[in-house]
Amino acid sequence: MSGILGAIDISSKGLTVQRSKMDTTARNIANAETTRTEEGGPYRRRRVVVSETQEQTSFSKMVKQAGTRMRRTNPKHLGGRSVELRQDVEASAVTQEEMIDPASNFRVVHDPTHPDADAEGYVKYPDIEIVTEMVDMMAAARAYEANTVAIAAAKQMAKSALDI
Repeated sequence: MSGILGAIDISSKGLTVQRSKMDTTARNIANAETTRTEEGGPYRRRRVVVSETQEQTSFSKMVKQAGTRMRRTNPKHLGGRSVELRQDVEASAVTQEEMIDPASNFRVVHDPTHPDADAEGYVKYPDIEIVTEMVDMMAAARAYEANTVAIAAAKQMAKSALDI
């Protein structure tokens, strides 16, 4: 059963990452015309960078880190003896970081009436292409959908196992 729960846990991390990518894409689209930010200068396109980390740990340590206490629901379960799991497992974790796209640049438009125009009348706009953002958003939506399907399949497997 823990294998099925592990699959659900991994897919839930995928959901979190895809939701973060969707938020970042929405932020980029919303700021496509922002010429002034708190940091100064025009908005710069952001990206979510995802990486995987592996760690060797025991199952009991993972339960302790989760902050979940095992509760006995029936006094006949595990009849007074403790079961200790010593087998180390490889836990996969996903880390995500939102960062400014190093390849982002500015689009310069001649608009002398704009309040942020320089002395020559040019305004720097973020170099955000809506088409690129829409493609990123569709990819995040598809990956999110794939993770929900994986969770539903794992949930169905667990349900089938309980019906035996």
